[in-house]
Amino acid sequence: MKFPLMIHPIGWLALLALLPGCGPGKSGQPPELPPQEVGIVTLQPRRAEIVTELPGRTTAYRVAEVRPQVSGIILKRFFTEGADVKEGDQLYQIDPAAYQAAYDSATANVAKTQAALDIAALNLNRQKELATKNVVSRQNYDDAFAAWKQAQADHAAALAAQETARIDVVYTKVLAPISGRIGRSRVTEGALVTSQQVLPLAVVHQLDPMYVDITQSSSQLLRLKRDLAAGQLQGANPNEANARLVLEDGTDYSEPGKVEFSEVSVDEGTGSVTLRAVFPNPNGELLPGMFVRTFVTEGANEQAILAPQRGVTRNPKGQPVAMVVGEGDKVEARVLAVDRVIDNHWLVTDGLKAGDRLIVEGLQKIAPGAPVRPVEVAETADASAQPREN
Repeated sequence: MKFPLMIHPIGWLALLALLPGCGPGKSGQPPELPPQEVGIVTLQPRRAEIVTELPGRTTAYRVAEVRPQVSGIILKRFFTEGADVKEGDQLYQIDPAAYQAAYDSATANVAKTQAALDIAALNLNRQKELATKNVVSRQNYDDAFAAWKQAQADHAAALAAQETARIDVVYTKVLAPISGRIGRSRVTEGALVTSQQVLPLAVVHQLDPMYVDITQSSSQLLRLKRDLAAGQLQGANPNEANARLVLEDGTDYSEPGKVEFSEVSVDEGTGSVTLRAVFPNPNGELLPGMFVRTFVTEGANEQAILAPQRGVTRNPKGQPVAMVVGEGDKVEARVLAVDRVIDNHWLVTDGLKAGDRLIVEGLQKIAPGAPVRPVEVAETADASAQPREN
């Protein structure tokens, strides 16, 4: 008869102790992982130019609509459409025949009134001598004096009529009012034009220099003024700010410009004010109506805190968040207030200060409160750059 093997309870405990992994560890806790290595950038205040990007439209410096001053038939056009003209160049010739005849008639009338004036002057002198000798009455002298004054007035009126006729003859030559580039002609030879017509014969644009009209929100302008008053910005003045352009194709415009003025009132529909910048345009590269991006330098912050963009993320609320190495080399999360991007950096207005160690590499391996081993890296380092020890 076989009997079952009976093992004492103490034997079971000894057997369990011999099985691997079945006994308690030395501390009863899982082993701690070593601190993760992270790349950091130690923030230091630096000078940062405050540059605002704003949309803009180019506008001619001066625009002159060429209209006739007298009525008549266009005999000839003297310019090439799209060419540059100078102030005073003749653009059109209106038939001057009727106006030349009027001028000749006015000139003849001047000669006629001049002769009448001479006769009146001789008669006045004769009556004056006779009146002095009491040969004629005083009434005769007074009549002669009145006739002389009337002849003077008639001659002056004739001269004015002659000048008016001369001006009409000059106006038959339609001249360029300003220097610039002339557009297409709205009329051809043989067309009848009138002095009161609404349609211009052509339009001349002065393109050098060139205006750029840009808009800025009133809130931005108020913030700029507050920063100036608080001393956070230096040398910023919207009426004297430097500006540069980026053209529609993305290329930089070579000539720098300056902001001239801003509107004194806010547009009720858009809540913005208009700035006007002036740019040299010696090569005619800018044309009226072009859309451009304008970068206006509003000033400089001498103690700016700039955080690399790769070290700033967003939380579920959409707020910018940065991870920094705090006391004991443990991770701290900071909610930031940022203003704008400057050369791949966020301009931080709250949440970070000088001396903070901002984590820019290894963010996916850490969490707030975790111990880390910080390693200083260059701000311009790319993903393949090797960190260097503090």
